[in-house]
Amino acid sequence: MEGTKLITKNRQAYHEYFVLETFEAGISLFGTEIKSIRNGGVNLKDAWVNIENGEIFVKQMHISPYEYGNIFNRDSKRDRKLLMHKREIMRLFGEVKQQGLTLIPLSLYFKGSKVKVELGLCRGKQLHDKRAVAAKKDAARAIDRALKEQNR
Repeated sequence: MEGTKLITKNRQAYHEYFVLETFEAGISLFGTEIKSIRNGGVNLKDAWVNIENGEIFVKQMHISPYEYGNIFNRDSKRDRKLLMHKREIMRLFGEVKQQGLTLIPLSLYFKGSKVKVELGLCRGKQLHDKRAVAAKKDAARAIDRALKEQNR
């Protein structure tokens, strides 16, 4: 993407879920939270997204308190409101409720001077799915190694 700078990526989400569709959302933050994010003090590992009363919130996203902040520091795991069009939120709400899917924040990045969240509409993986994906990756790695050896 042009004009974007990746802050953090939720690698565990790709291991635990099949990502069916992705969405971009803005996020409502305070000044000390932005400063902490610029210093790399953010973690998406246990984060998830919930839709309440027509509004969408990210829960359990950890943003470390800004080390030079004072009374303006906020709770590190507070619920943060995401900014999306009402139509998109209602569509996501319908898919989550009807199909039993989950909304997971996949990455956090700067787009210009704004912080954006990439949301994934996900379905959970079973243990055998995780094993199949790992076996496929190992097979691809072995093929690449063999081709590299053959081309020497």
